Amino acid sequence: MNSVWQTLTLSTLPLQQWLNASYIHYLVGPLRQWRRGSRLMRWADAIGGVLVMLVFALAPFVNNELVAVLLAACGAYWILLTLSEDEQAALPSDQYTPHPAPRTPLATPIHFLVLLYWSAVSIATAMSPVKKAAFVGWQKLTLYLLFFALVARVLRSPKIRAWVITVYLLAALAVSVYGLQQWFSGTAALATWVDPASPLSKTTRVYSYLGNPNLLAGYLIPAIAFSVAAVFVWQSWMQKALAAVMVIVNSVCLVLTFSRGGWIGIVVAVGVLLLLLAHWWSIYLPRFWRTWALPIVLGSAAGAVVLAVIVVEPLRDRVGSMFAGRGDSSNNFRINVWMAVIEMIKDHPIWGIGPGNVAFNKIYPLYMKARYSALSAYSILLEVILEAGIVGFICFVWLLLVTVTQGWNAIQRLRQGGDSYGDSPSETLRERFPNRDGLWLIAAIASLFGMIAHGLVDTVLYRPEVNTLWWLMFGMIASYYIPKELEARNE
Repeated sequence: MNSVWQTLTLSTLPLQQWLNASYIHYLVGPLRQWRRGSRLMRWADAIGGVLVMLVFALAPFVNNELVAVLLAACGAYWILLTLSEDEQAALPSDQYTPHPAPRTPLATPIHFLVLLYWSAVSIATAMSPVKKAAFVGWQKLTLYLLFFALVARVLRSPKIRAWVITVYLLAALAVSVYGLQQWFSGTAALATWVDPASPLSKTTRVYSYLGNPNLLAGYLIPAIAFSVAAVFVWQSWMQKALAAVMVIVNSVCLVLTFSRGGWIGIVVAVGVLLLLLAHWWSIYLPRFWRTWALPIVLGSAAGAVVLAVIVVEPLRDRVGSMFAGRGDSSNNFRINVWMAVIEMIKDHPIWGIGPGNVAFNKIYPLYMKARYSALSAYSILLEVILEAGIVGFICFVWLLLVTVTQGWNAIQRLRQGGDSYGDSPSETLRERFPNRDGLWLIAAIASLFGMIAHGLVDTVLYRPEVNTLWWLMFGMIASYYIPKELEARNE
């Protein structure tokens, strides 16, 4: 059974050998001589890191067109790096690093599944009943996947990874601070986000620079996970204090969005984060705390959430509306959209209608019920099936499965890497937990689960502010990958 699971998740795939023997191998490095003579390309990964940081620094504050330009620049730069890849720059055989990097860009199982998913979507685009509209969505998806490829490459450097996360956290802090200002000063809703008959119809829902409270909640889910990790990763007390402020400000701002999908997402993200953190530190804890630390923490967190829902009336009303079925206008709207989307899937089951909201808007009016126009399927699973059909959906689920498995394998490797340092009480925190970068990986996995949970009931995942974060999680997890032969050599 274990061998079947490893085969399914590509854990034993000799990907490096396959790449070296495939025609793809010949696409890597034709500009190698130019790169060796270029002074600028000596800082190739640092330049890529700056491009990635620009995306996260500007995405919440600028229009989508500028974000698209930045993504195109990232994709073009990744292509340049691939064409000029220097295989001779690999690490010496006697040099050890916690994250040695394969030299080819397509060198992880996650890359392989991303390519497979893109291929399925490309076929769906060609088979679409609205090919021109689907081609627009295909172009957007291609930009995001090229962005993923660059992220997975440059984040192999722990220093660049730390800078990218810091830039995102600082941008998220600015977004949250403005959201809190909207709460205290009051702000007009830009759309009908709450049922007019609901007791919350007069309640302010903050949306900050993103213009939509549900979108803001989706943007802040990873920010909370990474700011919690930053409390432990950042070393000075000033840095830790800043991270603690980020946790509080981001959490409060997310609550004040009154986004039910966002609340579901953050509950799932925090739950996964606590589970992985408990596993990460369990080898250092006394026997009592190994057994009871997780139940105590989870129980306390659940008790605090239940108490807040009972005591705070707006929270109680909003949580209660989740179980109102069609009695809540927002629920009723989503149910009607889902029913129409299911009918669309029945008519296009194998390859779907093609990617993107442009294709969706061409087909959906033929199926929608009166007064229930929509921009998308309001569910990531239905959206993927509708866009890429059953074939694309299988590739998508396989991608998620492989990504989580690779992330778990990396956590196990980094966690065990600290054993040689011992666990004497006299050791400093830095000595006892040498692989602090593993906490960023834990935050990425928790964020991925939280974003999926939010995406099950909302449409924010396809907006640039959140979609760039979505592919950041995949790229970050991929950046920790070590080929089996290199891992064995290091051991």
